[in-house]
Amino acid sequence: MMDLAALKIDIDGVAIEENPQLVQQKSRDFYWYSPVLKRRLEGVTAAIVARPKDEEELLLVIGACFRNDVPLTVRGSGTGNYGQAMPLAGGLVLDLSGMNRVKAVKAGTVVAEPGAILAEIDAAVRPSGQELRMFPSTYHTASIGGFIGGGSGGVGSIRWGGLRDAGNVVRVRMAAMDGSIPTVLDLTGPDIHRVSHAYGTTGVITEVEMPLAPAVDWVDAIVSFPTLEAAVRHGETLAGADGLLLKNVAVMDAAIAPFLKRHESYLAEGEAFVVLIAAAFAMTDVVALATRAGGRIMMRSDRLDEAERHRLPPAFELAWNHTTLRALRVDPSITYLQVLYPQPDIAGKVLTMAQLLGDEAPTHLEFVRFDGAVGCFGLPLVRYTSEERLDAIVKLHEDHGCPIFNPHRYTLEEGGMKQTDALQLAFKKRSDPKGLLNPGKMIAWDQPDFDYGRPYLFPSLSA
Repeated sequence: MMDLAALKIDIDGVAIEENPQLVQQKSRDFYWYSPVLKRRLEGVTAAIVARPKDEEELLLVIGACFRNDVPLTVRGSGTGNYGQAMPLAGGLVLDLSGMNRVKAVKAGTVVAEPGAILAEIDAAVRPSGQELRMFPSTYHTASIGGFIGGGSGGVGSIRWGGLRDAGNVVRVRMAAMDGSIPTVLDLTGPDIHRVSHAYGTTGVITEVEMPLAPAVDWVDAIVSFPTLEAAVRHGETLAGADGLLLKNVAVMDAAIAPFLKRHESYLAEGEAFVVLIAAAFAMTDVVALATRAGGRIMMRSDRLDEAERHRLPPAFELAWNHTTLRALRVDPSITYLQVLYPQPDIAGKVLTMAQLLGDEAPTHLEFVRFDGAVGCFGLPLVRYTSEERLDAIVKLHEDHGCPIFNPHRYTLEEGGMKQTDALQLAFKKRSDPKGLLNPGKMIAWDQPDFDYGRPYLFPSLSA
């Protein structure tokens, strides 16, 4: 049985927070992107927050939680969208924002503590002529530990693929929750999958080593097209242009333009558009390809004066889930889905869904690489009316060969994996024998025979 009083004695000296309002704030992520999760998770909160300043204090907290049967949920900076950092079983939130040092910059890699913010890591490695390969659109606020533990890819995936692709994480140091003195492991190669995108259910990340790429002078650009089809096909062409050095390629329906307020003057009314980030030296070819495809260059950051560049947010803050965030600020009824448009005929699948759903779900695409081939994710903006209609839209996509990674579910399996990850489950049985790490987020731990055809409600939420 959970013993909070004993826990507090055991972690004396570690910074803690017990003010209910502040604890509730630290028990939240961006779950409110989903009206479904907002309703289901609104009452979730921890009992206490601990903020260790180094690995020694972190291990002390983990060991004390194990000894006193206190559930522990790891939190980076809370920028996730799926409730993955919300403590369904109460207990303790482990706030890693105090462990934010960049520990070493090497030729090709950087070593950082889990709470280090991605933008600050990039700033630390820039003097060496290097930069991070990829990051989410929450670059300025997301932590590196949270990105690995809860993310999957993002800006840079057009060249480097996803976080789970071999080589995109070099090393992860993690602490298990297997005793009063936790086991600490350094994971490399395929072993990294034990903790990557595991929502902190299999261990606590204490240090990461990430690969770097040569730093590049990037240009943001917007290209307008008279039809959505032309924009989609151009996005796919760019993604497949092996010689172009690109950071991001996003395609958006004309209906999304009103949500991108500060770029309003660069968006043609009634036209679809491509938002891209390209190396400065590649811009001549980028312009030529756009013109050949019938597009018009509406903006390129290297042609703007300093005041205008300063006024505009970076292109990556128009893309990925920042698109959804900007839409929510204008229309709170909007939510989104995460869709995979698989090969072959990406454009055909996208256009079929656009025709079926129309203005109910304006198209938003992010082109990426899958094992060297062009891939495409959709983050359509869905005008939410009911959970039943949302489920029908999910089914419509899947009936047309477009799998959904459901952002309206808070578990690993329902959100993206679609099945038990046997490697992660087997590792969890050893690293977290009491099941105290982020309870409720790994269905396989609670219900090995769960039917993935229906939503899962953690027991504390079933009522």
